Amino acid sequence: MNTAPADDTTTPADAAPQDAASQEAASSPDPVARLAMMTLDAAETAPMAAFWHGVLGWPISYQDEDYAMLTGPSSALGIGRIPDFQPPAWPDAGLKQYHLDLAVTDLEAAAARCVELGATRPVQQPGSTWIVLLDPAGHPFCLTDASAWG
Repeated sequence: MNTAPADDTTTPADAAPQDAASQEAASSPDPVARLAMMTLDAAETAPMAAFWHGVLGWPISYQDEDYAMLTGPSSALGIGRIPDFQPPAWPDAGLKQYHLDLAVTDLEAAAARCVELGATRPVQQPGSTWIVLLDPAGHPFCLTDASAWG
């Protein structure tokens, strides 16, 4: 989620490196690591695996009561069961640690489909160039205009 003021003055394209030095630093030939997987905590794995499979189209490569994994083209999404899971709050007052930004071609159509799959759309939205949704475990994520990402 973009934390810019509601006037939408900041877009994903604004956040991209702009000068040659920034571009070179962003594409270092000797990275320390590559992102292999991001794991989301949840009370249950099955509803989350089904939801993210529907949203991303990634196959569920493993699933049991305690863990699920979806395999994407260059990384994976894990879902770990936490018995006392407490979902993040939205709006978050700056306490949320991270979120996913998903590029879509039609914001409203994508939001409607995500809601059909089990997301909720909170009333408070930070702007008009992206839509904040909550996955079935309550994790906020954003739908953003794919054209802003190049």
